[in-house]
Amino acid sequence: MKFLLVGLGNPGADYVHTRHNIGFMALDALASASGVGFAPNRLGDVAHCKHKGRQLILVKPTTFMNLSGKAVRYWLETEKVTADRMMVITDDINLPFGTLRVRAKGSDGGHNGLKDIQAVLGTSAYPRLRFGVGADFGPGRQVDHVLGTFSAEEKETLDERLERTVALMRSFAFIGLQRTMNTFNNT
Repeated sequence: MKFLLVGLGNPGADYVHTRHNIGFMALDALASASGVGFAPNRLGDVAHCKHKGRQLILVKPTTFMNLSGKAVRYWLETEKVTADRMMVITDDINLPFGTLRVRAKGSDGGHNGLKDIQAVLGTSAYPRLRFGVGADFGPGRQVDHVLGTFSAEEKETLDERLERTVALMRSFAFIGLQRTMNTFNNT
């Protein structure tokens, strides 16, 4: 059984360690824990790994955040995966740093990557994992916050939160969305 895990972020060295790239970081952590690496492919960097008999396709779109839908649609169609077996991993300023929240569907919440995926797929009914990056910024400073790097305090617990995210993604593929939500939401 195949599962598509799509981490949202922006390609390029300027964005590597930014809050907006937490989706890329989550997939990097899963790839590392699984002993696999990413290779450039059409519309994204891709890695394949297995977990308890499930095939996981990890995609980091190279289309930039605001055009993520094109890559998502391409990889869903190419791998013949249904939207309910895809999870999109993204940052969320509306959640405190490190908070994990999984939903089966929902609004884009003002997130341009999710907004583009919804527009391209024509639905908001796909699982998503929102990783809280907090809202510690003043008026008009949202872009600086999400395109900024993590604070020293956040870096102290980032690895542990990414390990928890890896466990969550593996759980989604192995025991399903509902049980994963029950186990991991708001942890």
